[in-house]
Amino acid sequence: MKIGPTFRIAARALRRNKMRSILTMLGIIIGVGAVIAMVGIGNGARAQVENQIAALGENMILIFSGSSSTSGVRSGWGGAGTLTIEDALAIGRELPSVRAVSPEVRDGTQVAAGNQNWFTNLLGQSSDYFEMRQWAFESGTGFTEQDVRTAAKVAVIGKTTASQLFGNIDPVGQTFRTQGVPFTIVGLLASKGTSLMGSDQDDTVVVPYTTAMKRLTGANRVRLINVQARSAEEVASAQEQITSLLRQRHNIGPGRDDDFTVRTQDEISEMATSTSRVMTMLLGAIASVSLLVGGIGIMNIMLVSVTERTREIGIRMAVGAHGSDIMLQFLIEAITLSCLGGVIGIILGYGTAEALSHFAGWPTFVSTTAVLTAFGFSAAVGVFFGLYPAKKAAALDPIDALRYE
Repeated sequence: MKIGPTFRIAARALRRNKMRSILTMLGIIIGVGAVIAMVGIGNGARAQVENQIAALGENMILIFSGSSSTSGVRSGWGGAGTLTIEDALAIGRELPSVRAVSPEVRDGTQVAAGNQNWFTNLLGQSSDYFEMRQWAFESGTGFTEQDVRTAAKVAVIGKTTASQLFGNIDPVGQTFRTQGVPFTIVGLLASKGTSLMGSDQDDTVVVPYTTAMKRLTGANRVRLINVQARSAEEVASAQEQITSLLRQRHNIGPGRDDDFTVRTQDEISEMATSTSRVMTMLLGAIASVSLLVGGIGIMNIMLVSVTERTREIGIRMAVGAHGSDIMLQFLIEAITLSCLGGVIGIILGYGTAEALSHFAGWPTFVSTTAVLTAFGFSAAVGVFFGLYPAKKAAALDPIDALRYE
């Protein structure tokens, strides 16, 4: 029997029971739609994390202090101030694979301008920090290396802090006070949005690290050093060189644990996205259960259909139809139900993902791979769960089928 007439016979059989066909497809529609929407949410979350990691800059290496041990008690990243400014200067001076270095001093501080005040994040950085982070300026410029050497009272502020202190006025050239020290604003940073941890990156004041240490915090050690390698190919060698240099400077002998942690941008990205990846897989697996249920529904309806159409099968066999023709007809009906349900489910899932992104503000990303996988899985469900009823129909004895009431 030719495929074309078989498709027409299958379509005619499905149209005879429209409501039953629609209800049978519903399981596949919900399953595929749920898979598309859930995977879209997971992919969106992972993409957002990757974008935030990329916002750190290119070829970045972060050195965290900590991992020290005192009286048997060990501390993790940043748990102890084991890094010094001299460490940062040595890294920039002695390692040829390193392009720029910025030791980081971080604190919270109250800033005031006129009759306005605001609690914000204080960052002490080098003059290379803004180029390392690829952080553009909306107005003004960054501070200079001379400002770092002289611990100048200059600052660069973020958009959020600027709006809280000065409203819509350009803050460049304005002054503010923090801890009784007046600062002149030399630059306004372009908006960066939220960080990897969900904090507002634009709610910040950046000053020379020497100014932060000498005039504001009184700290003599740092808990983080930002390093930029000269190229992506030199990141791994820079990481090894940094580790070797710091172990030498900190007098860490063979077999002893480091009192610092060196992480590349790729390592941080992998750790940050691993949770999102697991969440995506979990959501997809849960949603796939709906596809399994839909497949069972297709098998159930096809078995009922075989029973209802036993005499029809007997008549077709009596006039010359082979068992393979009967099997192909019922298999096509099952695949048609699953594929049509899959197409509608893809539209539903994509629409749901877009709605969540628009109304709930959740980041979503529906990839072509996810769509093709969901559709292929729905077609496979039709084949798998339609094969047994089709074989059962093909195995009927023509004489018994004709006698069936």
